[in-house]
Amino acid sequence: MDIKNILIWCVIGLVAGWLASLVLGGGGLVRYLITGLIGAFVGGFLFSFAGINVSLGNPIVNQIVVAAVGAIVVVFVARLLA
Repeated sequence: MDIKNILIWCVIGLVAGWLASLVLGGGGLVRYLITGLIGAFVGGFLFSFAGINVSLGNPIVNQIVVAAVGAIVVVFVARLLA
């Protein structure tokens, strides 16, 4: 894993966290990053478990959509537990 991949993960996490905050409210730069990165793992698991294949034409857009859905789920569950 090189620096380029880590930066791409961070950008995808930031965008996904920002999209989740648009849907559910709240946020901040660090929260966007953490929520988006955790959401990427959760979204990847959920989409894989459900057998859903996202094909929007661009692999980075696909990853952002999956991560954003996962981030929304993470924030929603966190708010239910709090």
